[in-house]
This record gives sequence, C-alpha cells and structure tokens, in this order.
Amino acid sequence: MKKLSVRAISVALTILSVTSCGASDGDSGHAKGNSKVDMQGAADEADKLIYGTLSAVKPPLEWTHDTSDDGSCDGGSSGYGDVTRRAVVMTKVSEARRGALIGVIERYWKKGGHKITDTNSDKEFPEVYAKTGDGLLQMSLIVGGEGQFFLDVQTACVKKSDVTPPSTKANGTSYYGKEIPRPNANDAFWSSNAPITSSTESPTAQPGS
Repeated sequence: MKKLSVRAISVALTILSVTSCGASDGDSGHAKGNSKVDMQGAADEADKLIYGTLSAVKPPLEWTHDTSDDGSCDGGSSGYGDVTRRAVVMTKVSEARRGALIGVIERYWKKGGHKITDTNSDKEFPEVYAKTGDGLLQMSLIVGGEGQFFLDVQTACVKKSDVTPPSTKANGTSYYGKEIPRPNANDAFWSSNAPITSSTESPTAQPGS
C-alpha cells in the first residue's frame, strides 16, 4: 500500500501556508490508503467530517469552505493521489472562549471514534491534530491571527480520480475560491470576552457518529 508523508503546518499572524498533517499509522508518521476508495470518495468523507464537526458546535458557528487541493502523492505516482479540504470559521471567537471551542471539537472527535494524535497548547496559536479510526483522514484544527479557527482535513493516498468542489453547504457567507477575511460574525456566546463560569451556559456538541 502506498503511504502518505506528513506535511508541516506553519501558523503566524497571517496564515502563510496551511497544509494538513498529523501521524496516522502508529508511530510511523504515515497514513495508509484504502484501495477501494478513490480521491472523490475520500474527499466526500473529508467534507462530511468538516460539516459534522462544525455543525455540531452549539451555539452554531459561521464558517466557509476554503480552497481545496488535490494531486499526486507518494513521490508523484500516477495511480494515487490525495485531497486536502479546508474550512475557516468566520465567527469571532474571543480569547476567553477559544479554549472552550477547542475542547468541544476534541470531545466531538473522540466520541466519533477518532484519535487525537498531537496538540500544541501555545496560548496564542494552539493546535490540535487527529486522525480517523480507519486512517483515511487526518485533521488539524489551528488558531491563527485574531483567533480565527482553521480546520483542514487531508486524505490518505488513494486511487487517483477527478475531484469536484465540496458539495456540503457552509454556514454563513461563502468565500470559496475568494480571499477570506478575518472573522467578521459576532455571536453572543463565542464572541464574549467574559470568562466561562459555572453560571455561564456551557458550549455543547452533538454526539459524534
């Protein structure tokens, strides 16, 4: 089975580049593909994961699809390829609420049978990496400038095929194929600067499937 190399993610005040990564095959740092899945099928699974993750957060977030990448993998083998799907949260998430949102998504992933593979607890730019139980998908959740959340899902090396844009519907204004601004949607809970206390309504996520 062909294998996929890990790619690094660099986050700064502006996102210079965002590529998916994360170990997916034990400690080997590679993700195994599935000979029965092609790039379109894997991309569909990535779309479902992004949609499910962001739609499960309550109160709801506004988010948009970002540009997708697809192409050859494993040294350019003509028979295999991978896909990266990206989503960007447009809701303004205050510094006081960012940790809560990360926690909600982590719990959702775990309930869905996914494994957290790495975390970076940097105060300004925290990151979480995970993989699906079958190793088909690797995901990263990173916080960039102004607290904007970026969710990437990269597929393993699978059979090469044509890939269409995401079919799932974003929540809020779509910036797919356009320059994405900084977060511009206010929310009474997520945008609040008040610390979360026992008397504050806690954020929730629907159970994973």
